Amino acid sequence: MQLSLYHLVREPKLKLDKNPVLILLHGYGSNEEDLFSFASELPDEYYIISARAPYSMMYNAYAWYAINFDADENKFSDLDQARESRDLVAQFIDEVVANYPIDSQKVTLIGFSQGCILSYAVALSYPQKVQRIVGMSGYFNQEIAVEGYEKNNFSNLQIFASHGSVDQVVPVEWARKAKPTLDALGIPNVYKEYPVGHGVAPQNFFDFRNWLKETI
Repeated sequence: MQLSLYHLVREPKLKLDKNPVLILLHGYGSNEEDLFSFASELPDEYYIISARAPYSMMYNAYAWYAINFDADENKFSDLDQARESRDLVAQFIDEVVANYPIDSQKVTLIGFSQGCILSYAVALSYPQKVQRIVGMSGYFNQEIAVEGYEKNNFSNLQIFASHGSVDQVVPVEWARKAKPTLDALGIPNVYKEYPVGHGVAPQNFFDFRNWLKETI
């Protein structure tokens, strides 16, 4: 099926009239196969759709937006590309709901690293399209959200966020800033840290899977 983002699909083992969906957004320099490796371990009633980011870096490596370095090795995110990807993911959600038998009120984004940053931006910009986020090893960058996002209705949004306490790629301090922001917006959220670097600890996986079951 030709949607705006190339994607892999695992159909639910438990078919309903309309099933909930988990949309997986991979990290910088990775691809749609990465998080899809979790698919067999996720609950049976979900469609699991893993999207490939739009920008090709090299063979089998993709990004949601460019990260550039200056002469002093400072990192700069291409925020225009990031906002384009934000809207592309929002459009992709609409396409997924239109093309698969999916319950539009049960859409969850699961993002890792750059995919986590995008998940926050999409959900806080368009909370009518997303009910839950699992955001791992990333952070909320307010510059990627739509202007005036704070005025949105977040009454149906819930967030599970996690981070490695010794993450050498995305500083854990950046991740910790999300909770006070989410609390101030009245968005129910859980934040957990695990003693790992830039990756998903087994306990992290079990915790977010349990959270999915509790919050469906």
